[in-house]
Amino acid sequence: MTRRGVLAATVLAGTAGLSLSAADELLEQFAPLSGDVWDAARRTRPERVESPAGGATITVDDEGVPHVEAESEEAGSFAVGYIQGFDRLFQLDLQRRVMRGQTAELAGEGAADGDEFHVRMDFVGAAEATWDAVRETPAGPLVERYTEGVNAALEDHALPLEFELLGYEPEPWTPVDSMLMEKQISWTLTGNFGELRRAVIADELDADLFEELYPVAMDHDVPVLRTDPEHRERLGDLRGVADTSGNSQDESTAESTDARRQRTRDGSTQAMSTRGTFSRAARSETAANAPGRPLTDWLSAFESPPGVGSNSWVVSGEHTKSGTPIMANDPHLALMTPPLWYEQHVETPDASVRGVTFPGVPFVIIGANDRGGWGFTNVGADVLDCYTYEIDDDEGRYRYRDEWRSFETAEREIEISGAENRTITTRKTVHGPLLEREDHRVGVSWTGLSATRTTQAVYELTRSDGLEDALEAARIFDLPTQNLVYADADGRTLYVVTGRLPIREIDGEVVTGNRLFDGSEAEAEWDGFTPYEDSSWDGFVPFEEQPHAIDPDVLATANQRVADNPEHYVGVAYATPYRGRRIYDVLDEVADSGTPTDPAFHRDLQTDTRDERAVALVPELLEAGRNALENDEATLSNPGALETALETLESWSLEMDRDSRGALVFARWIDNFERAVFDPVFEDTDLDDSYYPNEWVLETLSPDSPVFEGRSRAGVMVQGIEDALEEIDSEGWQTYGDWNTTAPVSHPFGGQAPFLNYDERPRDGSRATVDNYRVERSVGASWRMVVEPGEAAWGIVPGGNSGEYFSPHYDDQFQRWADGEYKSMDLEIAGEETITFEEGSQ
Repeated sequence: MTRRGVLAATVLAGTAGLSLSAADELLEQFAPLSGDVWDAARRTRPERVESPAGGATITVDDEGVPHVEAESEEAGSFAVGYIQGFDRLFQLDLQRRVMRGQTAELAGEGAADGDEFHVRMDFVGAAEATWDAVRETPAGPLVERYTEGVNAALEDHALPLEFELLGYEPEPWTPVDSMLMEKQISWTLTGNFGELRRAVIADELDADLFEELYPVAMDHDVPVLRTDPEHRERLGDLRGVADTSGNSQDESTAESTDARRQRTRDGSTQAMSTRGTFSRAARSETAANAPGRPLTDWLSAFESPPGVGSNSWVVSGEHTKSGTPIMANDPHLALMTPPLWYEQHVETPDASVRGVTFPGVPFVIIGANDRGGWGFTNVGADVLDCYTYEIDDDEGRYRYRDEWRSFETAEREIEISGAENRTITTRKTVHGPLLEREDHRVGVSWTGLSATRTTQAVYELTRSDGLEDALEAARIFDLPTQNLVYADADGRTLYVVTGRLPIREIDGEVVTGNRLFDGSEAEAEWDGFTPYEDSSWDGFVPFEEQPHAIDPDVLATANQRVADNPEHYVGVAYATPYRGRRIYDVLDEVADSGTPTDPAFHRDLQTDTRDERAVALVPELLEAGRNALENDEATLSNPGALETALETLESWSLEMDRDSRGALVFARWIDNFERAVFDPVFEDTDLDDSYYPNEWVLETLSPDSPVFEGRSRAGVMVQGIEDALEEIDSEGWQTYGDWNTTAPVSHPFGGQAPFLNYDERPRDGSRATVDNYRVERSVGASWRMVVEPGEAAWGIVPGGNSGEYFSPHYDDQFQRWADGEYKSMDLEIAGEETITFEEGSQ
């Protein structure tokens, strides 16, 4: 009744964040209120459902998590489809509309560019090829049963609130739609046009400055696989990586981070690994062939969101009180209402598995069964290449090797609500789609455009009985490229890079993929790759040669580079090392001391808020500020405020906690410092801050860098804190939680109907802390999980398990998630309501 009252008050009386004029706009955007809208408030799960797949029961527990007990896997899949269809139907439909290029039908002209991108990429064609491959595997019939379950829920119930407000009915779910969900998350994690942005920047900046600000490799000493003598023994059986535990170690990993940072600031040449370097010749060639800003800016809007990442780690039983390994995982993805993940527990005669999946996917993706637990983080692998061509527009053809070929073309109309429909002609080459904008064109190869077997791999992982089974499942995990961590009840642990890694060659020489290639000359194309069909993958790294660590003792991933010396090129799109360094520091400390850990220790580490950026930068800022007060007080805008701020930072714990004043000052200072450093450099280039270097570059910039020509690094630091203090004062912020809130976590239509959003709450954490929260992009821990295999597990989602606005489980975990709390992932089946599935025809 409370939620029903909120709805009525919002749309009729203009309360809860809407003015009366905004309420009028809402009624223009949404269908007029009708009895159907109020029917959505009365949706309830049935007590009995006929199932063509056989008997099952669903018990929904006090957290809104469905526990499925089924007499067969097919019966379980039907039940899972039914409950996902009831709890998350609007989310299911919206996700597939995005991938099919059909959102402008609902959202209007503002969504048309996104639709055009998705249509030109033809994710649907890739999903169809994937379904053709998956349907012949043991996972295929289960996907079909899942589809039947979703559609049974669609037919049995009134539609959720969003459908009634928008005034449309969804089409039936299909197996191809489930494959589209695989493509969606894969694109989110690996769809990267970095080579295009690098080309644009290289064309704008002096060569020396470009190389200083955009190094291919970040010079730090915390890769995932630490092969230095101090840590090599903790990796177990190492594969796919050159062992550098002897004298052959790279200079780039031989020194300490502090020594390298000091050497860099002294103006010396930064020691970098030569693997994957963006040479001056390659830079010049790429810049000359760049497809142009209009296309690059357009594509950048649809690639992997900046800051998407994750944490995971595993420790062996040698470091736990129970003697059983512990595995932890918290993927950092977009935070939204409802959450990306859906938690479920499924018991069949073949398996017992608990964890989370993406709505639209039948099987648990991150979770645990009665034998082991597993999780994933993004590798940052380079699995997308861009090609330029010699094109004959008059004849509609392009040159490939020694012949002219006609484009594969198709006409597609994009429907746009409230505006004229848009008709586009899609074109494809042998490499994949041709993406076009304002007469600028580039061809794209992406491993996800071929038939992939990830759905089958996830299914096999849920049935795994130990490490060898998990390895075999990883072997067929084609995309996205992920760091898989695994631990089992037998005491085994595992790390492996999953996904297909292309091998590129030009004139017989292996090259890296972080540049544009000449498609007409067939440069660096992937042998065995056939877009929109089933690929042989002949020209890809063999699974046995991808980085592995079998039975590692201590291992952590936080999207940093995989290794300093992998046997094959992996990629360059790695995260800054701050989260990885902090996790390894904490785990190394307990491992070195012999202190045993328990699950509570690992849950605390997942919510750790120490900001490693501050470790180096705060002492430097304090020194710069003190010198300014002593020598340049007359030039300061408010010396008293600066003095107070320095005292606050001096006593600050370096932890990004919501009630901390120091965390607020640091957070606003580093953003203002970044702008003060880079704005003058880019003011004549017409490049916005989305092109700025990362924070590791900002931290390690030498005072002698040409970036600081005519000014000093210390002076710019002081300028940054003065700007930050002015901003803090004007906004009236007192503590970090006043600025760092969950306000950006919103429903897709929360702008038109704010009552659909979760209530705003203050948050701990930053983009550089283990407890990862990025208020500027609404990215953070989309699921937290700690598993003691064969024993117990804990987890939490950022919101609630139900997408049903009127459900008590719509947001019942949100405050606990914000506070860093967990709930038990108990396998005991007890709850508030039960659905019985009986043999019968729908």
